[in-house]
Amino acid sequence: MTVAYVGLGANLGSREETLRRALGLLGDEPGVDVVRVSSFRETDPVGVLDQPRFVNAVAAVETDLGARALLEVLLAVERRLGRVRDGTRWGPRVVDLDLLLYGDDVVDEAGLDVPHPRLHERRFSLEPLAELDPDLVVPGRGPVSALLAHLD
Repeated sequence: MTVAYVGLGANLGSREETLRRALGLLGDEPGVDVVRVSSFRETDPVGVLDQPRFVNAVAAVETDLGARALLEVLLAVERRLGRVRDGTRWGPRVVDLDLLLYGDDVVDEAGLDVPHPRLHERRFSLEPLAELDPDLVVPGRGPVSALLAHLD
């Protein structure tokens, strides 16, 4: 079993309800067990600033799926909850599930980068990661606590 970390976000509709539904659907998937979830936090948008605030969280999952298969599960959950990927980056969305970390693995494939390539820049992901595991290390970047300190 691999411990992976999934970032969750939403800024349209019933944000917290949608994230709870996403966690339920994720936990219903064969080979995926949601073991811990950070607190939900309201955050300012990044990139496109003229949009509603987000609710973000991070879930720790234990999985026997590979990184690519887990990503496919995340995308399927997004679709089930009404997410349409139209190529717009950083815009409003009903739900967003990102594979932040997959064990200690570093993956650089078409459509799959782990650790998430902007994780080290995103307080809305680093804070909930630190809440779940204060000693967590992001492969190639260092401890989450040090990454957060660099954002201050």
